[in-house]
Amino acid sequence: MNAPDRVRADTATQSPQQRARYCTSENPFTFGYPAVPVRQFLEERDRAFDAATPTSAIALDASGDLATTYPATTPTLLCRYFRIRAGEALSTAFAASSEVFYVMYGKGESLNRNEAIAWGAGDVLCFPSGDTAHRATTDALLFGVSDEPLLAFEGLRPPAPETPAVEATHWPAAEIDRVFQGVYTRKRTERTTGCSVMFSCHDFAPGYHTTPLINSAINTLEAGGDQRPHRHNGVAVTLAIEGEGIHSMIADKRIDWSTGAAQITPASLLHSHHNRGTKRMRSFVIQDEGLHYYTRTPGFSFE
Repeated sequence: MNAPDRVRADTATQSPQQRARYCTSENPFTFGYPAVPVRQFLEERDRAFDAATPTSAIALDASGDLATTYPATTPTLLCRYFRIRAGEALSTAFAASSEVFYVMYGKGESLNRNEAIAWGAGDVLCFPSGDTAHRATTDALLFGVSDEPLLAFEGLRPPAPETPAVEATHWPAAEIDRVFQGVYTRKRTERTTGCSVMFSCHDFAPGYHTTPLINSAINTLEAGGDQRPHRHNGVAVTLAIEGEGIHSMIADKRIDWSTGAAQITPASLLHSHHNRGTKRMRSFVIQDEGLHYYTRTPGFSFE
């Protein structure tokens, strides 16, 4: 039962006036929702990388922290590892408007509606809602995110197949690396936030988002480098692709990265990233910033 269903069940026998609620807080920006936690999902990462784990989807479920009645990684996003053994397939039909994936390792093909995308390690994929079948030709691990919690909260259904929120889109690893060559040689200024490549399509110009809600990117940081403190209104889920010797400072709390694990950076908290390893940091970052782009409220600042 999602949140609107629960409310409807509790108030079904009440009159319209009995359902009314009057709020007179001195500060209406206070509320009773629990805070989004700063946390990592190490147990889920270990299961995803365990050779004994069968073909399955492993949810990064923080609903206990968020007090939701439905699975959620953040209030609007649900992330999963998709472990697929060679020669096997994993079919899904999530109640989401769209899905975004990063291929951590392996090769295979995904089919959604009548469109198929052959993928390999380092690729980024996006699909509309509906039935999606992932088939691996070698052992494979994908990291995926959807907006299921947002739809559950609002009691919404996914878009109809004939009116998808997004079209199937593929950003191959080789092309991502080619684009990065220009990013690495770009002169840095006081406005530079880091070395990253964001994934979008023409439908969302002039915004940079991948789907109406989600924006996604590969973020990097050279060995010995520091990404300066900053904040934004979107919550971030950061998947450590290369996390050796990397740590984040999130509101004065140090979080040491663990390669292959995802961590949450709550919205609006000042945070920074630091590379004390010998390799370039690389991460796949997902934010619910698309809505903020559309409402012109990204809330980005360096202080």
